[in-house]
Amino acid sequence: MALQNIGAGNRDDAFYRYKMPRMVTKIEGRGNGIKTNIVNMVDIAKALARPAAYTTKYFGCELGAQSKFDEKTGVSLVNGAHDTAKLAGLLENFIKKYVQCYGCGNPETEILITKTQMLQLKCAACGFVSDVDMRDKLTTFILKNPPEVKKSSKDKKALRRAEKERLKNGEAADKAAKQKKSSKEGASKSTKKKTQGSDEDHSPTGSQAGDNEPFVDVDDEDDDDGDDVQWLTDTSMEAAKKRITEQLSAVTADMVMLSTEEKSPPRKKSPPRKPEPEVKEQNGTLSADPQETLIRGLKEYLKQGPTANQLKTHLTSCSGTPQEVVDAVFEALFDGLQKGFAKEVNKKKNYIVAALAYAEGSQPILLHAIESFCGKASPDAVKDVAVALKFLYDADLLEEETIVEWYEKGSTGNNKSSSIWKFVKPFVEWLQSAESESEEE
Repeated sequence: MALQNIGAGNRDDAFYRYKMPRMVTKIEGRGNGIKTNIVNMVDIAKALARPAAYTTKYFGCELGAQSKFDEKTGVSLVNGAHDTAKLAGLLENFIKKYVQCYGCGNPETEILITKTQMLQLKCAACGFVSDVDMRDKLTTFILKNPPEVKKSSKDKKALRRAEKERLKNGEAADKAAKQKKSSKEGASKSTKKKTQGSDEDHSPTGSQAGDNEPFVDVDDEDDDDGDDVQWLTDTSMEAAKKRITEQLSAVTADMVMLSTEEKSPPRKKSPPRKPEPEVKEQNGTLSADPQETLIRGLKEYLKQGPTANQLKTHLTSCSGTPQEVVDAVFEALFDGLQKGFAKEVNKKKNYIVAALAYAEGSQPILLHAIESFCGKASPDAVKDVAVALKFLYDADLLEEETIVEWYEKGSTGNNKSSSIWKFVKPFVEWLQSAESESEEE
């Protein structure tokens, strides 16, 4: 299927990424029943992210002819014989009015209906909200047939969260069932052993085996009371001391000396240790901080341009706690950054995913690494921390509960004087307001 760029102004741009199929039409019928069938109207409307009924109705309004779109079959018909070039020109006008952003010209927009029954286009690229001319005939059709409301990211995250809870409950139920099954098997095995032992007691071989047991006095077999039989004697040091204190009085017990302690052989003099070689940096100064050594090693490794999976494998060989390793990854990735922190985070997002996977998905470790880096970075870099958190939030690396809890704990804790909380606060307020709106809906 031949493709073309969306928008006449982008026709000659070879690298334009928004494309749609070329229009294909077919004349059907004859006489008064002649009609133009737009064969691939469904594919065109899908590329424009608009219902196919909108484009078909727009053709009918502009041409002054009846138009019909069948939702079940996907057939788009316009009364009369119309050539493809004419319909393609009308489609360009539709794109300018109802698809492209009036600010940046990007076709990645959605139609919004305000409370006053006005149409607007909200751009997902630049955030500009465009007002549609309500004098057009198609606007009344759109108001009567509004577009489907897309699920927000909050709803998607709520569904994912519910799915995670469902999986956790299922795993807990499976573990409980396995434990119950294992306990039943253990009980059945113990009953089998008891029955086997009782059979051996009644067998003749079982009676003969008791003749070889130690510490049994034959003279006491006829006694009714078996408490006087001593089966074994504890010969440990603790037991010997206990018996002495029980048998002797408090005065004589201190006079008794136990000579059971073994004399340790004289130690050989070990040769003098050789001094360990000093680790020196390039400028000749001593390096005693293992964290600096870890950061320096990661910088050298990142210069080789590894993939995210290679970085994850390399992190397993690094010494230090997961928090120290993730902190070192941020220091190595964004070392010397003055501004554009959010862009660099979005650009190196795959490395951050690898670091988070090394930390076993611990979001607090990732947030602490961001906080630690912003505490050392320049003020211009810290200004973009809210946008960087938004990128990580949209990529499902961070959840709103973890971000809010981290902000509340940090802004009231020992590090509350840090400038990072001032820039994170608007993003946290946006998360809380979005969550309250979704709960009200």
